[in-house]
Amino acid sequence: MKTYRTIQYGLGPIGQEVARLALAHPGIEVAGAVDIDPNKVGKDLGQVVGLGRDVGVTVSSDAQQVFQSANADVVLHTTGSSLRQVMPQLEGILKAGLNVVSTTEELAYPVADRVDMAQQLDQLGKERGATLLGTGVNPGFVMDSLPIYFSAIAQKVDRVFIERLQNASTRRQPLQAKIGSGKTIEEFRQLVEAGKVRHVGLQESVYMIATALGWQLDDYSESTNPVVADHQIKTQYFDVKPGQVAGVDQLGLGFVNGQEKIRLHLKMYLDANPAQDRVVLEGPTPLELIIPGSLQGDRATTAIVMNSIPQVVAHSGGLVSMIDLPLVHAWGQQ
Repeated sequence: MKTYRTIQYGLGPIGQEVARLALAHPGIEVAGAVDIDPNKVGKDLGQVVGLGRDVGVTVSSDAQQVFQSANADVVLHTTGSSLRQVMPQLEGILKAGLNVVSTTEELAYPVADRVDMAQQLDQLGKERGATLLGTGVNPGFVMDSLPIYFSAIAQKVDRVFIERLQNASTRRQPLQAKIGSGKTIEEFRQLVEAGKVRHVGLQESVYMIATALGWQLDDYSESTNPVVADHQIKTQYFDVKPGQVAGVDQLGLGFVNGQEKIRLHLKMYLDANPAQDRVVLEGPTPLELIIPGSLQGDRATTAIVMNSIPQVVAHSGGLVSMIDLPLVHAWGQQ
């Protein structure tokens, strides 16, 4: 079995989980780690991610030095949702000739004002022979590549409906904050207006589905509303009183010739019950897929990052999405 040398770039909650998985994977050798947090820089990666032991990798704030010394195959990048904000990081990785698997949601299928940035990254990757993939549980799987693959057994698809009901009480602190936990309704609406509270990725998923199915979208719309707590909710990070916001109810719609063809409905809030994922493909032979209990988003995201490594390293270079790669699957299991 081939061994892939990786660099962990970003050691927040998701990055730490990715690093733990990589350190335990028989087909992966962690060769470097990058973060700017002074409480992590200079420390052994094993201690930073909570293993309680040294693994021989020191966390550095100098990304370029790590790129030059690690002799890595791929960088596992977990620093932010905004493509514009992480653009310099991604350019630095590609200029070093390194492949990238990133959890930046806006990278999963760049649209709107991110197309120019995507083209720059694609060109740079092709010039340096490096491949760049944005992926995760959502976008990257449950609301795009999963229904796309499910459509393989549909003779014809007339409309796509995906519903994701996620219990955010079990998720990391940044996500619980990102959905507005504990805010008043007015505070929530102000944060939505400022672009600080919402799930990032519905638009990317809608366009990925449309491209895969051969639909040319002529319009896209999205709405974000609060889910209000009707009882007191306590998590590890928040204490939410009745009447305060417990999460988001978000809708992304894609239209073809004025008709709604894709509807993605995401409800992510504290104490959501029953949690589940549901995919419906309408057509002459309707298809429905239900995953009871919903997918645990953080674990699923870190898993798909790991499992994408072989396909990304084997690709010829440039910016790719999940629909450009051979089927991603678990590998190197013992």
